[in-house]
Amino acid sequence: MNILILGSGGREYSIGLAIYKENAHNLFFMPGNGATSELGENINIKDYNELAQWAKDNSVDLTIVGPEAPLVDGVVDIFKENDLTIFGPSAAAAQLEGSKVYMKNILKKYNIPTAAFIETTNEKEAHDFIDTMNLPIVVKADGLCAGKGVIIAQSKDEAKDAASDMLSGESFGDAGTSIVVEEFLDGYELSIFAICDGENYKVLPAAQDHKRIGDGDTGPNTGGMGAYAPTPLVNDEIYRKVEERVIKPTLEGMKQEGAPFEGVLFIGVMVVNGEPIILEYNVRFGDPECEILMPLLETPVSELFYKGATRQLDKLDIKIKKEFGVGVVIASENYPYSSSKPAEIIVDEIVDEELAANSHISYAGVASEDGKLMATGGRVLVCVGFGPSIKEARDRAYELCGQVHFAGKKCRSDIAYQALK
Repeated sequence: MNILILGSGGREYSIGLAIYKENAHNLFFMPGNGATSELGENINIKDYNELAQWAKDNSVDLTIVGPEAPLVDGVVDIFKENDLTIFGPSAAAAQLEGSKVYMKNILKKYNIPTAAFIETTNEKEAHDFIDTMNLPIVVKADGLCAGKGVIIAQSKDEAKDAASDMLSGESFGDAGTSIVVEEFLDGYELSIFAICDGENYKVLPAAQDHKRIGDGDTGPNTGGMGAYAPTPLVNDEIYRKVEERVIKPTLEGMKQEGAPFEGVLFIGVMVVNGEPIILEYNVRFGDPECEILMPLLETPVSELFYKGATRQLDKLDIKIKKEFGVGVVIASENYPYSSSKPAEIIVDEIVDEELAANSHISYAGVASEDGKLMATGGRVLVCVGFGPSIKEARDRAYELCGQVHFAGKKCRSDIAYQALK
């Protein structure tokens, strides 16, 4: 097949790498990054109507959308209007991520377990609700904020200030002019991904992400500093509850809303006393969770996405490798506070055959300049290791980190610590 992948990060690189290893397809990336050009051809057509025409002219059999913004902007609708096969939700269904207010109301309407909340555009209403709550308090901007529109306030004054700053447009512009204020859930967090075709679904192994910049989950939130899967903190009973109480009613509810959900349903779960409570939905893979999940699939990734895009998931028997994956993000010097100077990336030759066979790099914030690979983004790359245990997978990921060099590189040293405690 000719396959087009939209996006430029580690998530899109890892999808492309998994398909590249199938040795059966031609890959295109829009816009891609400095390393995706080693897997296929990068193109640069930002207008979705022009891109759909390009896809038709170049006999693209399948398009896979990585990030949330094109989904919310309706790229799937445009491609389908052009009779093109594309994996991802419609603009209407993408509101599950595009609007936290919409998402919370869907959860409420279809009796899907979630934290107590209000949605409001009114400062006084937000402040009055905050006065009735126990600490800490969660305040969320309604729209897309690149994963940064959530404040966990440790005092009622902090919560009120966050609500006021969002509603005034000061914090997140138009994305924060409607907000959700909700109770804080005390438990442990999981990332569960369901590949959906509107009717059917396939659940991938649960992962855990590490959002904060520093060891021991300290410092500000980031896009994610590492992840591992499958996590031993989930069992068959939790999977069953998530399927019965969350995935099935969501797919049924979205059909009733006239917006059947096709694509990746990313379920942010907080497990409280053994019960899964839904924190949020996203409508695409998490990053860096995607970087560890793609290589754990024994089923060809291209087949999974194609059957998801053509409503044939019921005909697919999904197979997962019996091993663990750990991904460690290597970030640039000033991440997540400010941008950093571009720096050349040097990767040592890997002479250890075990390491070479059980690890790889997924590239994200990189550019190619005069034949050199340069670190240009905040999260530059992910070192991924595999093994029969989480410890072996983690050891390989960190061994690979030691082979990567660029000025100002930094990473956490404790990825997967929850599983190894």
